[in-house]
Amino acid sequence: LSNELPKKKKLALIQSLPIYSLQKGNLKELENVTLNIAVTGMTGAGKSSLVNALRGLPNDDKNAAPTGTTETTMEPNMYPHPSMPNVKIWDLPGIGSPKFRAKKYLKDVEFHTYDFFLIVSSERFKENDIELAREIKKCKKIFYFIRTKIDNDIRAESHKRNFKEWMLLKNIREDCKANLLRVGIPKIFLVSSFNLEKYDFQKLINTLEDELSENKKFALIQSLPEERPLLLCTTCLTWDSMRWQKTPNVFFLSQLA
Repeated sequence: LSNELPKKKKLALIQSLPIYSLQKGNLKELENVTLNIAVTGMTGAGKSSLVNALRGLPNDDKNAAPTGTTETTMEPNMYPHPSMPNVKIWDLPGIGSPKFRAKKYLKDVEFHTYDFFLIVSSERFKENDIELAREIKKCKKIFYFIRTKIDNDIRAESHKRNFKEWMLLKNIREDCKANLLRVGIPKIFLVSSFNLEKYDFQKLINTLEDELSENKKFALIQSLPEERPLLLCTTCLTWDSMRWQKTPNVFFLSQLA
């Protein structure tokens, strides 16, 4: 719908929604909220591809994070979202070293900078992933496990007799959960960086919308890839006397103009 609307009509539609009851100054305040997303994991797990996907960029874009099977990230690199520069996605160094120590790693990457962590793996989560999750938990930060390259798994298994995609996804999910029980009840999302509309990307966004503070949530929604320009929210947020209230069943556009 929103892709078919001229810019002026789109803005008029937005202005007709309850969310636009935000006073202009308060809306500007929300647009200036900074959201810092940390992406970490083993070398070759697809960290940088996920960073690019979250920014809506292909890997060969001139502004994309460099990708490769060898470690290309030696220190935290910040990549601003192209249309929402206050949303900052950090590509952190890999955690595959045998000498890896989670506590030192978090100190080195200045863990307090980030609003939440995405711990990425393209196969079974390793001991370093689990150790890192434990330390993040001790620091009272939010983290999520992202199992990447799901499209590769499906392609590798699809030639087998009686192949069922849903069964493969179920097995991958259960294997990840069993492997991560030592960090409590893990939140695991199966993702393909080249097909964000498939698998668990929407579920990840819904979870973040539920768990982030309201101002951070606004920044997240504004930065979503263009494939999701129109969101149907069960609750949208309006500002009233410097506090949030919920307005049910209204449309909210991810781009304000």
